[in-house]
Amino acid sequence: MKNKTKASYFQGAIALVILSFPFAALPQESMTRTNANSAFAHGLMQSMDIMDKNMMAAPMTGDPDHDFCAMMIPHHQGAIDMAKAILLNGNDPIVRRLAQEIIVTQQQEIEVMRLRLAAMQSSAPSMLLNNQPALSSSIPISSHDRVYTADQTSGTVSVIDPVSNKLLGVIRLGDPIPTALSPLYRGQLLVHGMGFSPDHRTLAVVSIGSNSITLIDTESNKILGVIYVGRSPHEAFFTPDGKELWVAVRGENYISVIDPVKMKEIRRVQTANGPGMVLFRPDGRYAFVPSSFTPELDVIDTRNYEVVARVPQASPFSPNLAVSRDGTEVWFTLKDSGKTQVMSAEPPFHILATLDSGPICNHVTLVDNTNGKFAYVTVGGENLVKVYSRGENPKLIATIPTGDLPHGIWGSGDGTRVYVGLENQDAVVAIDTLKNAVLATIPVGQQPQALVYVPDAVPSGDGMANLMPLGEAGKAAHLSLIAPEGSGRSAHATVSVNDLGALDLLQVAVSGLKPGQKYTLWLVESRTAPFGHKEALVSFQANPSGAQIVQAIGPLRTVLTSTGEQPAQKRFLMISQTDDNLPALIQESLLLNKSNHQTKEAQL
Repeated sequence: MKNKTKASYFQGAIALVILSFPFAALPQESMTRTNANSAFAHGLMQSMDIMDKNMMAAPMTGDPDHDFCAMMIPHHQGAIDMAKAILLNGNDPIVRRLAQEIIVTQQQEIEVMRLRLAAMQSSAPSMLLNNQPALSSSIPISSHDRVYTADQTSGTVSVIDPVSNKLLGVIRLGDPIPTALSPLYRGQLLVHGMGFSPDHRTLAVVSIGSNSITLIDTESNKILGVIYVGRSPHEAFFTPDGKELWVAVRGENYISVIDPVKMKEIRRVQTANGPGMVLFRPDGRYAFVPSSFTPELDVIDTRNYEVVARVPQASPFSPNLAVSRDGTEVWFTLKDSGKTQVMSAEPPFHILATLDSGPICNHVTLVDNTNGKFAYVTVGGENLVKVYSRGENPKLIATIPTGDLPHGIWGSGDGTRVYVGLENQDAVVAIDTLKNAVLATIPVGQQPQALVYVPDAVPSGDGMANLMPLGEAGKAAHLSLIAPEGSGRSAHATVSVNDLGALDLLQVAVSGLKPGQKYTLWLVESRTAPFGHKEALVSFQANPSGAQIVQAIGPLRTVLTSTGEQPAQKRFLMISQTDDNLPALIQESLLLNKSNHQTKEAQL
């Protein structure tokens, strides 16, 4: 900025904003004359505080047009939040009508300003790359924020307050198996993916088994509607301007573009077979789509919905990616080969680095904080989060033990925390990114998959409406398999056994096997040879990194967790090569397992 410091420029600009609309800047003295203990006064003060913080965090570029829009967006949002508060508490019909008009007109003006910002950024790429995008400014952690997990087996969305690191409750989208297999079943099945709107007010939840996207209001936890798409959608995300919701239809070969207001598909964008996820560069110019079935990442020009680049992946199975806030990098994981790749987010979109992260690489999130710029990758086969520095030569700088089968991951608005879903532990861990240490472990629904952190998801109220207790979703057992003593092998596995009512779902995440080798998971009577009667549960083939995730259904939880009251019914898990009777892995004793894993069943 010429002849001005950023502080002096900001002071002048914010003065202009306040003068332009004095309603949202009520004097502090006036507020103190209200009933300070009333919910209305508290809501107004919270709205003003959030507005002030977000205006202060708006990035200044020196361009008056840009900076006016960047600060007016949170300014107008503050007015909308205050207008909502008066509609909940006020009685005067003229004031209520005024509040309704404020909500409508200022939402329209916010949309115009967002579009202008996007247009300015598209016409000035150098400004985008050298400054933080206006809509990704740092937002301090507050009780208005929420962490959400998509709980695949229990059919729920878990809702966490990041200030208390406590589960507030779950939003139930469906029923577990076998109810969900009824021909008359109308709920959602295999709740798996997640995205959210740029105004942080709408959550999009993808259910693979029912081919659906459920839209949820983040403030009230109310289901707004359900949109049905093609076979086996996996992940979904809103465009930066909020006008479209793009859904990766992994069971087919296209992106379904949804109008979130009309709640219907408006076009399809053909991609490589098996699109796994879609995220956008912050300026909205490009969409990035890795594949889960084809070794190809597609780059789509959002102006004409055409694929403009096809970037080779190191292996076919990519479930997840993240885009940097400055719009320069794309990181994506490869679950089958245990690699993470880094790609330039600018033409010609070439690969910058390929990292050997470890077996069952699940999700990745990018964090910017006072320590620098980092990538956090969940490595399910090692029960770790691996932290990489970002830059020309990414380096592994930390490994953080998490718990069983880390999957979804997302960072807070200010980059000081990441939250990680533990698929085989039915829990979420909170990590302090400044210290790279676990802060808390939080029980959630069964087998959390995608996870998102949504700043300011609940601008007013306590956000407890329409939430249910964990209930039956909390019934689970968690076990481990290890290589036989003296075998010299390093193979290991984590196991979750989730209550589905009359049946249980058993899931095993195993690593350290021979790549490409076929194996069988057995239910046996003894942990030692000759193992007694053996019953095959499932056969599988280890992936290229020597890992795999396998499932089986049956009345398994009781027989696997019996403590001796009915020893004749006690059973154990064993894995062997399909053509070999010798165990590659055997279940740890329950006593040892309990010392290493605190299950939710023990907490009930």
